[in-house]
Amino acid sequence: MTKVERFERIGDAAEAMLDYVENKHTQQCDSTLTVPHASYVDPDRWQREIDLVFKKVPLMLAFTAEMPEPGDYKAMEAVGMPILITRDKQGEVHAFLNVCSHRGAPVAEEGHGNCPRFTCPYHAWTFGLDGKLLAVSEKHLFGEVDKHQRGLRALPCEERSGMIFVCLDPDASMDLDDFYQGFLGEYDDLEFDKWTFLGSRTIYGANWKIAFDGYLEGYHFSALHPETVFPRTPSNRMHYAFFGPHMRIGFPHHAIGDNLKGLPREEWGHQENNGFDFARIFFPNVSCFIAPEVTQIAQLFPGPTPDKNRTVLNYLRREPYKDDADREATEAALNFFRDVTYEEDYIIGEKIQKGLESGAHEDVIFGKNEVGNQHFHKWLDWYLAEDQSAPKPAS
Repeated sequence: MTKVERFERIGDAAEAMLDYVENKHTQQCDSTLTVPHASYVDPDRWQREIDLVFKKVPLMLAFTAEMPEPGDYKAMEAVGMPILITRDKQGEVHAFLNVCSHRGAPVAEEGHGNCPRFTCPYHAWTFGLDGKLLAVSEKHLFGEVDKHQRGLRALPCEERSGMIFVCLDPDASMDLDDFYQGFLGEYDDLEFDKWTFLGSRTIYGANWKIAFDGYLEGYHFSALHPETVFPRTPSNRMHYAFFGPHMRIGFPHHAIGDNLKGLPREEWGHQENNGFDFARIFFPNVSCFIAPEVTQIAQLFPGPTPDKNRTVLNYLRREPYKDDADREATEAALNFFRDVTYEEDYIIGEKIQKGLESGAHEDVIFGKNEVGNQHFHKWLDWYLAEDQSAPKPAS
């Protein structure tokens, strides 16, 4: 799909959202969908989600803007696995398990940095940015070591559209074009690789799907966000476009008519944040909400037990900080966005977790209007099914 075609489709979405607001309706599925309550509480189900989804599909784990220079690295945890992402001297990105091949210690502390090599803090074995074992301390006393066989364990990794994708299975292959079905082109249109990384905040909540369900619909805006989201965005007016298991969710503004009707129809596809917003969802665990001031990109990971999740809220914008005053004001804004997400969404999620654990109901039900939730759960079930030859869910 070309850039022109992508903007034409956004214009079509804007036209649909204008209709939803003016005529008080929304996009719908053919029927409701029930999901067993065990999906949110069962330990075996939770482990299968980690093993068959999070450790098998490409995960967006970092941004080009986080580590733009040769020697930059990011060390992090994903579903209990220690991950090290590096940019070598030639500018190529790599991903490894952050585990020394001698005795298993991490070779880099969690966080960001820049260095020419990594030295294990336990016995000072040294590794290059490309993961190769460079030196064994006092090798003449240690004995023979095949350096080619003792590098860091590499993970499939690819940088595209301003993001770095990693598969947590060292033996997996990764085809981003097949997996994202052209969706990454929207980030190319935004020139996302040139943006500035502002930092991140981490919050904790209930089962990862309880939290993620909230990112997939706007049915709750008036009830849960009466003073933050609802003044800008009406409840229950959503427009979905699907790219395999991924989706773009359109949320119109109350003022969408005022913003669009004075513009030629061919310009509507260029009016994101001016009458409507989008949440771009990467299956299984990323929600990106692009705004003119600050963009929030949430990465949701299953926690150490089925009733927990760890969410990393990443913040980016097009321009770097102008000065110290700009930095201070922006940092305050980031804390505000984090607090709203936690206090308004994650607190209710923890209460939902207790409710589901009580066994009060055998299932939860998603309405015909909760199109994104239905799409997500159908795809998740497909990945968990033993028969991967079964037809994929329809978009």
